This record gives sequence, C-alpha cells and structure tokens, in this order.
Amino acid sequence: MNPALLEDLFSGVGAAAWGQTAYTALLPHMDAAAQAKAQALCPNPGTVLVAAFPYYAPSGAGNLSRYARGRDYHLVLGKRLGTVCGKLETAFPQNSFVPGVDSSPLPEREAAWAAGLGLRGRNGLVILPPWGSWVFLGTVLTDLPPDFPPAVPSGECLNCGRCAGACPGGALLGGRFDPEKCLSHLTQKKGDLPPEQAALVAAHSMAWGCDICQEVCPYNAAPEQTKLSTFSNDLVENLTLEMVEGATNRSFKAQWGERAFAWRGPGVIRRNLALQGKQKKE
Repeated sequence: MNPALLEDLFSGVGAAAWGQTAYTALLPHMDAAAQAKAQALCPNPGTVLVAAFPYYAPSGAGNLSRYARGRDYHLVLGKRLGTVCGKLETAFPQNSFVPGVDSSPLPEREAAWAAGLGLRGRNGLVILPPWGSWVFLGTVLTDLPPDFPPAVPSGECLNCGRCAGACPGGALLGGRFDPEKCLSHLTQKKGDLPPEQAALVAAHSMAWGCDICQEVCPYNAAPEQTKLSTFSNDLVENLTLEMVEGATNRSFKAQWGERAFAWRGPGVIRRNLALQGKQKKE
C-alpha cells in the first residue's frame, strides 16, 4: 500500500481525511475480548487504516441529534469502506482487508488519534478542522504491515472547558467522561431510568442523542458542510409521540430502518418523549 493509492481510494468514496497506524499501537486500548475478535476477523493484524467522513448539514433545531438525521452512517460507511476493501483485495489478493464501522472491536477514536487524524477533544471526540467534530469514523483492518513512516499522534484541543461547562449532566467534570451522566447515552439506554437520569432526560430538548458539547465547541463555530448527500438530503429533524405511539419494533424499523435512531426500536424514544411531555405539563 502506498499513500497515493490510499488517497485515491478514500477520497473516491467521500472521505475527507484518512490515516494509518500500526495495530499494536491500539493494544493498550483493547481488552482481551476485543483483541480476540480482531484476530478472528483478520489473523495476524498489522495495520489499521482509519478514515473520516463529515456529516454536518444545516438544519433546524429538531429533537434528533445531527448524526441521526441523515441515513444511518453504519450503512453508508459500511458500503463505502466495502468498496475500498474490494479494490485493496484486488491489488493485494494474498492479504485480508476488513471494514469496520462503530461495532468493530477496534477503538476508532484511538486509531484516528494514533494516525494523527484531527485533535483530541476534551469531550472525547475527534475534532477535524474545518469539519469540526461532525465526522464519522470508519476503519480497515489488514494483515499488511505498515509500510510508510508513522504519523505524529494527534495533539489536544484548546481545552477551553466549554464542553464540560455546558454538559447538562456534568458528564465531563473532573477530567473524566461518565457515560451515566451523558444525555446521548441516557436517551439510548433501555428500560426505566432511575429518578436522577429520568429527570435529565425530561429536561432535555432531544428525544435521541445530544449535541450540546459539540455546539459550544469553538472548532464547530463555522464547520464546513458535508459533500455527502446521504447526510445532507432527506433529513429527519423531529420525532413526535404520535409518530411512535403504538409502533412495534418491526413497524418502526420498517419505516425508519435506514436511520441511526432506529436500532433501539421505538420504546426508548417513546419513553423519552413521554418524560419530556410530562415535564412540560408540570
């Protein structure tokens, strides 16, 4: 693999940037189960390629996180990375190339930072100017060894503290991320929520996800818009209780299955909207 080939392949599928890192650089961030899964997918892994796909598109306030308004990025990136892997398999028929999007055993953000892609945001996100933190990440795991000089690992963001100060649940206080106080996590969490978490969701403006830490980030003040139509056209900005009332998992996924908010089914969204509706009445 050479940089010119990879640049052609990744830019050809809409990636704004890409990088590579040795698989061994990620081992400190992978537990035994993740390492075993990676080995099963690609025996003797040598290199991880990582690519960033911008998704920011102007839209209304809405009650869905921006990442979930366009087509499901798992489907979109999976197809695009599959195209990359297919061409690499043709060029290197003796080697393996395995695409990964989110459900991969690889720590995607750590892979991006090890590859020198973007900055380390205090909120744990990859910040890639001029697209800010509005980027999806995808990886390709291969048994080919790295064959060009390692990148300089990513630096830190400005550490202005705006994301930590704006987080409604205080998930970023103390220099550590607490998912049980993060509204993106809580709005996707199944079942009944304990009172403190239910109160956070009830006071939240979104039925799915949370963009607050990204909206206040100075790197996102004027982000460049995505050129990928799958993330800019036919956006779904809002869900109402009427839209999910009585919906079954099957009917919900039949209607919304190509959206990232559909994977949990209608139950959690119905719960979130009910909590928020009750809050408004009180």
